[in-house]
Amino acid sequence: MCTSQTSAREAGSGLISMWWKARVHFRFALQLLIVASLSGAPSFAGSCSSLLKLKLKATTITSAQPVTAGTFSPPGEQPIYGLAPFCRVQGVAKPSSDSHIEFEVWMPVSGWNGKYQGAGNGGFAGVISYGEMARAVRGGYATSSTDTGHRAGGTDARWALGHPQKVIDFGYRAIHLTALNAKAIITAFYSQPARYSYFESCSDGGREALMEAQRYPSDYNGILAGAPANYWTLLLSAAFFNTQVPGLLNRASYIPASKLPTISAAVLAVCDAEDGVKDGILNDPTQCHFNPSTLICKGTDTSACLTAPQVAELRKIYAGLKKPDGEQLFPGYMPGGELGGGGWRVWITGDAPATSLQYEFGINYFRDMVFDNAAWSYRGANVNAAIRLATRETARALNATDPNLIAFEHRGGKLILYHGWSDAAIPPLNTVNYYKSVLARLGQAQTTSFVRLYMVPGMQHCGGGPGPSFFGQPGDPARNVSAALEQWVEKGVAPDSIIATKYVDPFHPSKGVEMTRPLCPYPQTAKYKGSGNPNDAANFVCALP
Repeated sequence: MCTSQTSAREAGSGLISMWWKARVHFRFALQLLIVASLSGAPSFAGSCSSLLKLKLKATTITSAQPVTAGTFSPPGEQPIYGLAPFCRVQGVAKPSSDSHIEFEVWMPVSGWNGKYQGAGNGGFAGVISYGEMARAVRGGYATSSTDTGHRAGGTDARWALGHPQKVIDFGYRAIHLTALNAKAIITAFYSQPARYSYFESCSDGGREALMEAQRYPSDYNGILAGAPANYWTLLLSAAFFNTQVPGLLNRASYIPASKLPTISAAVLAVCDAEDGVKDGILNDPTQCHFNPSTLICKGTDTSACLTAPQVAELRKIYAGLKKPDGEQLFPGYMPGGELGGGGWRVWITGDAPATSLQYEFGINYFRDMVFDNAAWSYRGANVNAAIRLATRETARALNATDPNLIAFEHRGGKLILYHGWSDAAIPPLNTVNYYKSVLARLGQAQTTSFVRLYMVPGMQHCGGGPGPSFFGQPGDPARNVSAALEQWVEKGVAPDSIIATKYVDPFHPSKGVEMTRPLCPYPQTAKYKGSGNPNDAANFVCALP
């Protein structure tokens, strides 16, 4: 258990690092199944080292070196295996006097597929996404990643204190400038530009993805945005003031992790079978009408029940952030995602007050970005005033909520959104609400001509959870959301349902498949046909609720 703010910060940073690395390792494990030939694709036109002389606006190329086949060891990280030779370019962009945006561009020496793929970040960024870059290079892409202008742990925002330009770099500028620089470097190396450019990422990377579609519609042809933290100001306001501060100010309302199995079991007892299949997965949690009062202790407080203050807190977590008059500001978390490695224990409850990832993100955001005061404390803070200040000080730099995607659509851009219904980090309804805002702005026909949303039953934050959460089968648009996006961009074939898979062992897919289910374009959901193996996607059909 963390006994100080410093140790809590270290624990939170370690948790998000482990989660992100596990996600990358999972994707790499599946890639090891690929048997593909990239012969005949374009090779490099000039030497890698010659790129040191390339002149870019407000940017310095600091290194350009060939990397031989085999193992690559990123600075401070575990080695990456199974890479073909590539040209590694490192650079620093300085769009302001207080900017220092480090980025890297990797380009296959041979077998380039003619495409460029930008990689995003998680948390408060602060690192180059080497695992995502390695995955892209294995697939034949030229790729790039940036630290977004600072080096720090995933939950650490101390770099923002007194540095408003660095907040802008983190918010949107670094991702955009990295895309521009990467395209110039790719063109110089291959003597031809990339035919298509793609960006895909999740969490803060999903926010970055939407920033690109909204602010810089010419940067990418196709964008894949997972669980986007795009309403940054209200997301962290809700996470901090709605789920963390109450339990800190009134310890009686704190829900310990030991009670999460009781909550989960009660939710499933009421709602699991509503979709026709009793499998521990809520197909559409919005249809679950679980009453937390059924868990109130009738006598002694034990792990098998909740006290009245805990019941009130559970209601708030599900209900979301509201104004005193009841107006909804930000959605709450869905029932059904309480347990699991990426569930409430990691994100919401922690093992004690002030140990969850939401606490880490919330305290650091308000202290270091909003109030810009290392001594700020939540004690005595006026919630409404803090949220107004957060909006005034950081919304323009950090929020990616503009529904007007007309410029992106006019360029032929395609956007796919996805979000797990069991996400305990970012409320799934946030992404549904953004999609609905685009529908309201552009209309049904225009929106569906270039935007799709897939809600994933049982998936937690960017992956994991009780449901099938892998939809990246190499090369198959029916089972790979990235391939479906590319097919949409390059051939005009819009994606329909996409098959998601749950493996017996996600780190060793060769051990077999546990379950498959179709992911349906929202608002459709997967309906069980009433017969056949419920673990087989063939026995489900996409239909409107």
